[in-house]
Amino acid sequence: MTNLITKAVFPVAGLGTRFLPATKASPKEMLNVVDKPLIQYAVEEAMAAGITEMIFVTGRSKRAIEDHFDKAYELEAELEAKNKKELLQLVRSIKPSHVDCVYVRQPEALGLGHAVLCAEKLIRDEAFAVILADDLLDSPVPVMKQMVGQYQHYRSSILGVEKISPEQSKSYGVIDGKVFEDRIYKLNGIVEKPEPANAPSNLGVVGRYILSSRIFDHIRNIKPGAGGEIQLTDAIQSLLSQEQVLAYEYEGVRYDCGSKLGYLKATVDFALRHPEVKDGFKEFLKTRS
Repeated sequence: MTNLITKAVFPVAGLGTRFLPATKASPKEMLNVVDKPLIQYAVEEAMAAGITEMIFVTGRSKRAIEDHFDKAYELEAELEAKNKKELLQLVRSIKPSHVDCVYVRQPEALGLGHAVLCAEKLIRDEAFAVILADDLLDSPVPVMKQMVGQYQHYRSSILGVEKISPEQSKSYGVIDGKVFEDRIYKLNGIVEKPEPANAPSNLGVVGRYILSSRIFDHIRNIKPGAGGEIQLTDAIQSLLSQEQVLAYEYEGVRYDCGSKLGYLKATVDFALRHPEVKDGFKEFLKTRS
């Protein structure tokens, strides 16, 4: 079956203030979990779902992301001269030849909805994915691949969700929906960062979306919401008046790498199964227990 989703938008223009001073000169998306930056995990998840066009919505001081996915002539020549074939293949595999990376600038930090709107001319009238690199999702079947499979079946915009505790509702967009199929919910509404008493469910939206191109009209027509920003959540709420939107409770583990604690948890878990360091790291942790 032909993959219906070939483009993914990566909003990477944020300032990463929660990780200062580490993010003063380097994008938060370039923070490494063991030996790979967050943005590479996100792109690999997209590639595993059959997506071949990566659209990065960038801001100032994000050049490192573009450099990371660009060809490194000097480095490759050095590795080739020293016959370091495995490292050479590793560097070249960061962006395979069949994958295109495109960059568009978000001139002002006006919210996630605005960042997605910046990619409209590149998306045109196609359905597309949105992936937030802050959310590192770990699963035997990559989460975006799971979601593309659901989209192939239902042909509806679909949001990745997970169960949250009541006190977490103020950090999520929370869906109002009813069970449609196993792990699939049909949305009646979505609320951005509600108080626990006002949360319509215990299902919070994570940084994975598949959206129809109709979302762009709704982003343009909504007013600034929470924090004075153009919220993607508000545009999805508006989209519901025009088409069905589903939520998918994905299978996998999420690490909130937009927070220091979530980032450290990811680093520990990924290090404990990294073939190069797992044994030594496990022994090190035993000395700290």
